[in-house]
Amino acid sequence: MAERKKVRRGLAGRCAALVKEQRARIYILRRCATLLLCWYIHGDD
Repeated sequence: MAERKKVRRGLAGRCAALVKEQRARIYILRRCATLLLCWYIHGDD
């Protein structure tokens, strides 16, 4: 039984790491999109 708990914890840890990585990627993409949009909007000045 002790080994099953370790596997579950490992799986949960892996899932948490994947979610964290995806959130970081989405954050970076959102920042880039915002920056490009601002350049596009204010570039006509």
